[in-house]
Amino acid sequence: MDDVTPANSPPPPRPDRSELAELRGGPAAGLRLRVTDRPAVLQITRPCPVEEAPGGDEFGITEVYVYRRDWRMKSPPLRYGYDPASP
Repeated sequence: MDDVTPANSPPPPRPDRSELAELRGGPAAGLRLRVTDRPAVLQITRPCPVEEAPGGDEFGITEVYVYRRDWRMKSPPLRYGYDPASP
C-alpha cells in the first residue's frame, strides 16, 4: 500500500492557481495583479489623508472601490470592471 499517508503528515502542495487580472475603469484603471481561484469581486482600498482630529492617530479613513469580474471575457488576462454603485 504505497499510496497511504500518515494522518498527521502535511497536505500535498497545491499547484499555483494564480492568474493575471486587469482592472478596467475607475480609480485603479489599468492596474494588473495576480488573483487566485478567479474571484467574482475584488475590493480595492486606498488610504485617505486625514487632518488633525480629536483622538489623534486613532482613526484612519479608507476609500473602497469594487471591481466585478467580466464573465464575457474568455481569454487572458481576467478582466474586472469598476462598479461605481458600490458599496
